[in-house]
Amino acid sequence: MAVKEFALPDLGEGLTESELVEWHVAVGDMVTLNQPIAEVETAKAIVSLPSPVAGKISALHAEPGATVLVGTRIVTFELDGAADSPDADDDAKKSASPEKSETTEATETTETTEVAAPSGAPERNSVLVGYGPAVESEKRPTRKARTSKAEAEAAVQADVPPGARTKSTPPVRKLAHDLGVDLTTLSGSGPDGVITRDDVSQAADAGSRSSGLDRKQSFPQSTSIIGAANARPREQRTPIKSVRKATAAAMVSSAFTAPHVTEFLTIDVTETIELVARLKAAGSAASVLAVVAKALCIGVARNASLNSRWDAEASEIIEFGYVNLGIAVATPRGLMVPNLKDAGALSLAELAAAISATARDARESKATPASLSGGTISITNVGVFGIDAGTPILNPGEAAILAVGAVRKRPWEFHGEVALRDVMTLSLSFDHRLVDGEQGARFLTDVGAILSYPGTVLSMV
Repeated sequence: MAVKEFALPDLGEGLTESELVEWHVAVGDMVTLNQPIAEVETAKAIVSLPSPVAGKISALHAEPGATVLVGTRIVTFELDGAADSPDADDDAKKSASPEKSETTEATETTETTEVAAPSGAPERNSVLVGYGPAVESEKRPTRKARTSKAEAEAAVQADVPPGARTKSTPPVRKLAHDLGVDLTTLSGSGPDGVITRDDVSQAADAGSRSSGLDRKQSFPQSTSIIGAANARPREQRTPIKSVRKATAAAMVSSAFTAPHVTEFLTIDVTETIELVARLKAAGSAASVLAVVAKALCIGVARNASLNSRWDAEASEIIEFGYVNLGIAVATPRGLMVPNLKDAGALSLAELAAAISATARDARESKATPASLSGGTISITNVGVFGIDAGTPILNPGEAAILAVGAVRKRPWEFHGEVALRDVMTLSLSFDHRLVDGEQGARFLTDVGAILSYPGTVLSMV
């Protein structure tokens, strides 16, 4: 009987490590080809690992909660029948088309390596995408001295009946455990009744309001908030890893590599608000953010420098003829910026649906590495947090990012008189190597003009 090992693959973007979230198999289990065997969390997303072969699990070499380097073995299989034959492996490798995309390779043509006796320097192992670093030793990854995800997951599962476990993902169960939400009391809004992060968050918010924590309640209720704050430990230490670690590194690199300039424009968006209200009344899923996104795509077509990239290695400026629009999303795992491919080609209704689906996937840890790379310009909606304006930091490699502030009723000049109007502030940060102040100003005023008179402009696109 042959034995094969499977090393943690490089899941794309040159990531060097991943955290093992959960095993879906145990030692002694029989698995089929491409059967999900584990979930791992990278700096970009939570990814399901498929089994590269059909066989029996003979050993698991990493525990849930451990951080594992790419190229380190994580599972050993026992194979029998035709799978033992070296010729079968050669035929399988030859049948894999070299023209397949990286995504296809990552799910269908995973290679495994034969167990070899230690001799000299370890070899680099073939992985899902490209090649991972060499395995320096056979030492198992160590776990930090804190409550692991495995222990937290065990605590969650102890409170959830077996029938309910299949209706949520491990990250959602962990979130429910942290927020004190009983999953058995929820009805899932996801496909086939799956409980999502939004379901858990809404349940937690409802519980807070029923406990007197609603911010709209009278001042005496604030004693409950003070009591909750005093109940927190004096110090709490959280390891910096995964999305938070990658976001921090990217923001530092962006802030100290690209010279940022920020310009602000406050505009009357009453007609945009009225347009969105009419579209919703007609059954559309339109939103203010979708209208801003459409205005951004139109503005980019008139101001190409905002949709460009500085390529230092090639000493070139790359201007893109398409818009991969990044949408900044605050998630429980940290800030993520998935992007909508070819957003400029989408209608207003299509943009609204795509933005909603993209944000939902990011919050539920379903964003793929492909959706988190290749962006050309980004938008961040700080208005949902009640913020009027700010200085957004560029997503690395992009020339500009537009921040959308809160919509507020304000006295405003309108047709020579003062009227109460819906007003919003836009904040545009751009890379001054690529965009001059004049170009940034023209783009910002173009976007502002569209939002002030959306019916006139959007009717022509």
